[in-house]
Amino acid sequence: MTPPAAAPGPSSASGTGTDPGPGGSPRDQADPAPEGVASVAAAAVPDARDAEAAGRRARRSRVIQVVVIVAVAVGIALVPPPAGVDPRGMHMAGIFVGTVLALILQPLPTAPVALVGLAVAMLTGTMTTDGEALVGFANPTIWLIVASFFIADGFLVTGLGRRIALAFVSRLGGSSLGLAYGMALTDLVLAPATPSNTARAGGVVYPIVASLSRVQGSTPESDASRRRLGSYLALTSVQVNTVTSAMFVTAMAGNPVAQKAAADLGIEVTWGGWALAALVPGLLSLVVVPWAMSRVYPPTLTRTPEAPEHAREELRGLGPLSGHERIMAATFVLLLVLWCGGSLLGIPATAAAFGGIAVLLVTGVLKWSHLAANASAWSTLIFFAVLVGMADQLDALGVIDLVGGAVSGSVGGLPWPWAFAVLALVYFFSHYLFASNTAHIVAMYAVFLGAAVATGTPPLFAALVLGFIGNLFGGISHYASGPSGVVFGSGYVTTKEWFRVGFVMAVVLIVIWGVVGTAWMGVLGLLA
Repeated sequence: MTPPAAAPGPSSASGTGTDPGPGGSPRDQADPAPEGVASVAAAAVPDARDAEAAGRRARRSRVIQVVVIVAVAVGIALVPPPAGVDPRGMHMAGIFVGTVLALILQPLPTAPVALVGLAVAMLTGTMTTDGEALVGFANPTIWLIVASFFIADGFLVTGLGRRIALAFVSRLGGSSLGLAYGMALTDLVLAPATPSNTARAGGVVYPIVASLSRVQGSTPESDASRRRLGSYLALTSVQVNTVTSAMFVTAMAGNPVAQKAAADLGIEVTWGGWALAALVPGLLSLVVVPWAMSRVYPPTLTRTPEAPEHAREELRGLGPLSGHERIMAATFVLLLVLWCGGSLLGIPATAAAFGGIAVLLVTGVLKWSHLAANASAWSTLIFFAVLVGMADQLDALGVIDLVGGAVSGSVGGLPWPWAFAVLALVYFFSHYLFASNTAHIVAMYAVFLGAAVATGTPPLFAALVLGFIGNLFGGISHYASGPSGVVFGSGYVTTKEWFRVGFVMAVVLIVIWGVVGTAWMGVLGLLA
């Protein structure tokens, strides 16, 4: 579509070459446009056409997505409820599946999708407004996630996270493998208080990776350049992120949701219990993953003698630890102590997190403006509160028991170790169908946990293993998780490379966590 002619105005009279409107003077029409202006105007026409065509395609795609979502939701809702399922159960199942499908297809951002699903549930009477629809907003697990987002802000606002990363690089960065271990240690230190693994990867680790890569002449502009160092560090950082996310309840936003789902089945998973069970396989993975990546996806540059000095220069530029950094570090250590042992003092994890926020606010490390502007935290509150409320309703209406029984029945004839192995592998590799760890956990964790328990798998063991898997599958594809999207968007890794390396590293992690992790949990008495 050709843009309309410009209306006459001062520019016409001055002979700038804009088309005159009706009544334009002959001089206006005779004066040629300067060459640069004319070329820009000519280029703008196809650009505008391309933009308009792209907009039409996007709208058409969105309409198709909505039609598919509605069709699936309505189709499920119209299925007659089986025996043992409340008449509202299939309606709730349709709304829930439609919401999860919308989270995958993304016709709207995550929080708006959740709000639309909640509105449909309330308007159709599938969830009541007083005791069902809004119950998730009072869930302490959800508020633990939100509080952890705010605490993570402290690392970014004070610069402490960057300082920690540079400190590790200054000591370990003499080789590409050393740089990878430095990034892994940074991620490990920050993970317990950073429930947004995307913020951890994109806000702290990746900027350091990109800076170090550029210093070594590795940019995404060509294959030779990106494979020099940047590709290895970038993809390794994602694989490491999946491990650190699996090691702590508060290291990824979906973990507390899994914890809550386990609690609904009568299985208590504490912060310290999760961390202890993940300790040995997690630390072993952090040792093995960078080394394995250097064999599977090696950089062409293996020695980086300039990197430590570059990091030391940046550290000198940061100066000594500020007062706010010291307060942030002390608060973080206190929170770790309370999260690990707070149950002995009668202090719930959510209460400890809010205590940490109070300290950061009173001391001025954080301001209310930081909390108010944290869109990720508030979006997460809405998203999780709605989805957890829906999941609770599915359980109350008998749908979870129905689906769990069907899944467990498919492996019911096997001894529990084999049955659970099948369930765990299906749960892991079904993540190729998802673009979000959290969406996958919300959609499938409770069902697979119920099925695992029904086959005779020790409940706490099953809850923890499936909880770990909910993080470990985050690197199998370029769309598998938020950190994957951050790194893929940088241009350092191609799609083909990602699928190949992602699958190989998935096998590596399955072996470590399946063999060593199971043996360790046996030592802890979780297989009894």
